[in-house]
Amino acid sequence: MASEVFPDVIAILPAAGIGSRMQNDCPKQYLTIAGKTLLEHAVEALLRQPCIRRAIVAVSADDRRFARLPLADNPRVSRVIGGKERADSVMAALDQAHGADWVLVHDAARPCLHQDDLARLLAITASSVVGGILATPVRDTMKRAGPGGAIDHTVERRDLWHALTPQLFPLPLLKSCLSRALNDGAVITDEASALEHCGYQPLLVPGRSDNIKITRPEDLALAAFYFSRLLSPSLQNAHF
Repeated sequence: MASEVFPDVIAILPAAGIGSRMQNDCPKQYLTIAGKTLLEHAVEALLRQPCIRRAIVAVSADDRRFARLPLADNPRVSRVIGGKERADSVMAALDQAHGADWVLVHDAARPCLHQDDLARLLAITASSVVGGILATPVRDTMKRAGPGGAIDHTVERRDLWHALTPQLFPLPLLKSCLSRALNDGAVITDEASALEHCGYQPLLVPGRSDNIKITRPEDLALAAFYFSRLLSPSLQNAHF
């Protein structure tokens, strides 16, 4: 899929969190696999697409690590000060996003993005005015917990999807929906939920299940395994 058919896109990576579930003093976006931080891998995967003209990384006010990365000297990468919540960081970056009609938001701790998935997501710009997200269908049996942690009932998994990133939307639409959702006090778990709050229905674009987000300590070893396979040409089309 030729990158030149895609419109100009600005990427946003919220990276102001501390990743408390990692049980590590280092924020998870600065943990390393294959000699680079998760943040570097996430940004580099996006910038392989020429249509992504710029990446804006939202970091915390007391972040001292970003400036020491080679990434900080990349002319296609800029930094803004993020907020306490993910939505605040995305809004701060949106305020600095100019010169593109579309914006793509990607988790800073999601290093295994495959280029085929990214191209498939970007392709929706040709037919959608709302945008969409990478996602995978739920495969496991889903349980809803009741009081005391016991199973209340089994949830029908048909039509349930795991939301992934990147998530891609028209820039003005995301900014207006996110602003409204924040003003309304809505629960915003990802960018798509802000559009849903405003009555829009983003597309679900099937993605690879190995596009994992590092959340817990055991995820790092799994990501390293997947990343090693991502670098192997003979395993580029293998799904896990």
